[in-house]
Amino acid sequence: MPKIRDSSPRDGFLNGQMIVAMPGMTDERFSRSVIYLCAHSQDGAMGIVINHPARKVTFSEILVQLDVLGGPLVAGGSVDDVPVVRGGPVEAGRGFVLHTADYFVDNSTLPIDYDVSLTATLDVLRAIAQGHGPRKAVLALGYAGWSPGQLEAEIQDNGWLHCPADASLLFDPALDAKYGLALRRIGIDPVMLSGQAGHA
Repeated sequence: MPKIRDSSPRDGFLNGQMIVAMPGMTDERFSRSVIYLCAHSQDGAMGIVINHPARKVTFSEILVQLDVLGGPLVAGGSVDDVPVVRGGPVEAGRGFVLHTADYFVDNSTLPIDYDVSLTATLDVLRAIAQGHGPRKAVLALGYAGWSPGQLEAEIQDNGWLHCPADASLLFDPALDAKYGLALRRIGIDPVMLSGQAGHA
């Protein structure tokens, strides 16, 4: 997995940005995907698909399966407000939590931008279950990865549009609406978009 590094779109890398699949995307695993890029450098890229729901599993069910509770769930059922998504085809059996930056664990949490971090340890799941986790979170099963230069080539070939990340979109539990919303944030009407359009 590429190392997360501080960058901005000005240096040619898209850490902390979103990419949105063009309608002509030929890889069915990424059809109509919105991906938050956690890392992008000369070594490759790593991102989390944020709009494809994991089938037939809730956050609380995952907590039970992993036996991470160590105590009762916080009353109110708020744990199932945490969306569970298919984050990508790589390491699909492993969990990655994208979350707001109000939660941090030394040597476990990787800051991506000013308000989004990534934690891939059981600590964050336990913290959410006990009511002292991040304000907002998404649990992803697996991630999407690109070898050096691969993502740049796919963008050049009009496979992806890219745009600044939007925390409200990133953590919105309405997964089915994210693709259309992401395109509208770029300024594109999804009905008018063709697979031959250029990229943002």
